[in-house]
Amino acid sequence: MANLTELERARLRWRARRGLLENDLIITAFLDRYEDELTDADVSSLTHLFEMDDNTLLEVLLGKSEPAGDYDTANIHRLVKLMRNA
Repeated sequence: MANLTELERARLRWRARRGLLENDLIITAFLDRYEDELTDADVSSLTHLFEMDDNTLLEVLLGKSEPAGDYDTANIHRLVKLMRNA
C-alpha cells in the first residue's frame, strides 16, 4: 500500500476533479471508499486514467466502452471495475 502524504492525497483528489458531474460523483465515491488502500501503482494508473477526456472517461466508467490504447492495462481495468461498483 502507498503511504500517501496529505499533499499527495490532495493532488490525487484535485486531478480527479472533472468537468462532468457524473465523473466527479463516481470518482469521489471510489476515492472515499478505497483511497487508503491504493498502492503507488494504483495512484500512477489513476493519474494516467484521469488524462482521458471527460466524455471518454464517462463512457468507460459507465461500462459503455473499455479502456483502450495506453489505458488498456490490467491495473486500469481493475481500478475501473472498482469505480463502477463503488
